[in-house]
Amino acid sequence: MVASTHWLASATGMGVLERGGNAFDAAVAAGFVLQIAEPHLNGPGGEVPILLWSEADQKVSVVCGQGVAPAAATIERYTELGLDVVPGTGLLAATVPGAFGGWMLMLERWGTWSLADVLAPAIHYAEHGVPVLDRIAATIESVEGLFNDDWPTSAATWLPGGNVPAPGSKLANPVLAATYRRLVAEATAASSTREGQLEAARKAWYEGFVAQAVAEFSAKTAWRDSSGEVHGGLLTGDDLAGWSATVEEPLTYDYHGHTVCKTGAWGQGPVFLQQLALLSGFDLDAMGHLSADYVHAVTEAAKLAFADREAWYGDTDVPMSGLLSEAYNVERRRLIGAEASLELRPGAPGGRAPRLPDFPEPGTASNAPGISGARSPQGVGEPTVARNGAVKGDTCHVDVVDRFGNMVSATPSGGWLQSSPTIPELGFCLGTRAQMFWLQDGLPASLRPGTRPRTTLSPSFALRDGRPWLAFGTPGGDQQDQWSLNFFLSVVHGKLNLQEAVDAPMFHSEHFPSSFFPRGSRPGVLHAENRVDAGVLAELRRRGHEVEEQGPWSLGRLSAVARDGAFLKAAANPRGAQGYAAGR
Repeated sequence: MVASTHWLASATGMGVLERGGNAFDAAVAAGFVLQIAEPHLNGPGGEVPILLWSEADQKVSVVCGQGVAPAAATIERYTELGLDVVPGTGLLAATVPGAFGGWMLMLERWGTWSLADVLAPAIHYAEHGVPVLDRIAATIESVEGLFNDDWPTSAATWLPGGNVPAPGSKLANPVLAATYRRLVAEATAASSTREGQLEAARKAWYEGFVAQAVAEFSAKTAWRDSSGEVHGGLLTGDDLAGWSATVEEPLTYDYHGHTVCKTGAWGQGPVFLQQLALLSGFDLDAMGHLSADYVHAVTEAAKLAFADREAWYGDTDVPMSGLLSEAYNVERRRLIGAEASLELRPGAPGGRAPRLPDFPEPGTASNAPGISGARSPQGVGEPTVARNGAVKGDTCHVDVVDRFGNMVSATPSGGWLQSSPTIPELGFCLGTRAQMFWLQDGLPASLRPGTRPRTTLSPSFALRDGRPWLAFGTPGGDQQDQWSLNFFLSVVHGKLNLQEAVDAPMFHSEHFPSSFFPRGSRPGVLHAENRVDAGVLAELRRRGHEVEEQGPWSLGRLSAVARDGAFLKAAANPRGAQGYAAGR
């Protein structure tokens, strides 16, 4: 089974499985196709965290394909430029592009296919083109002026013939196809073995021609970014050469016979576990799925968990055992009352005092140069741009389970076409994940050279009664660990099947500060699809939630695969009419 956010990726992964590849081969091939099929949501210059179950290892592992801040990226360097936040676009927001290294590490350690075989579908689609989604066209249209006025290399890549590509037309990226062809050629020339070729490809990316082009572009060019000013970059060849993807143990929490696995607190994943720890003290079954009591409890738990994210998470020593302890959560649970909270209330695990960043006032942006009011400039923030100009969190996701029982949940993102100018020799741009750092000393998520930004990317995995069961996830920036949690609870408490749980009316809180430029928050605001019962929404408003009704099929882009007894199962998101699940 393969389920993803785009039908071409799901078809690609299924093709790999049909031809004898395993789940790891299929996920890698699908991941590279997502770069071509959803270029407004991810790209080669981005990153990928992965959770996987290996039947051979009999364990869950985390692959960290999240790059780090450059050695020159200090708080002082940015403040000397008059910045109080990292810009949301441009070269100053770049971290080491980790997606390639993450995919290669998984392929080498657990896969069976060669580099040439897993890259062949992506090369084909980059060379010959993919159908332009409505959202791709809308995204390019929203940054057309930026590309024409300030980013001509991006205009050359994404405005074929000088025009925004029409929805349904075909869009190719021959320069990126050539980049991947060269990687394959250099790897094949360097070694006759699969492992040797993968190592050669990594070297070409992080020390060879790709790294050289990235370093020169960063050092020798300068571009207008979301600060309104023109800046060069900080990434160097040494930054790329000194980084490699890693394999880590997951963080886990046991809940109603299920063990949920997430990345470490260098990402936001543990907020899923913290929400479960809080909700374990509520009888969600008795409340009833999507009742007012249920939505209220889930929303208020999210507010507390995400407040802890702001105070405690980062690429540093995070007191996760305290944050997940029963004693801590008994105390925190008492904060959930009958009314909606309008406060951001982090806790004090082990008696350690929390420290929050100096957030912009709710509803306003940073005072960085060129920024005023609450509106973000073109191309910044979370990557999806709707036709009406609204910006909403989104990225990509893919889940795979194979005939051997191996399973993968991966959330590639970053390096989307509107984030940074295209590097003309490579056909892709750098990412902007450094915007998630704080330019304030002493915080877990403070900018420090060589550290990972506190990413929102958050794949999920769950065991049931100790056996591998469910790989799942969603795009959505800060919403990922709300939408994924809602899906999981719909299966566990709502007794819905996978597709019913994906289809169920979705909701999320906007209460806490965004991880993306300009870092705003909307205390008390609750977004809910208008398919949620009107009486429930009225009761939530009575309890003090500022409910903003959204379109009936507008929130969440979940996909999932499962091992369920003698069956493999999968589900994909109908919203946007592009997610797809396939299997046999």
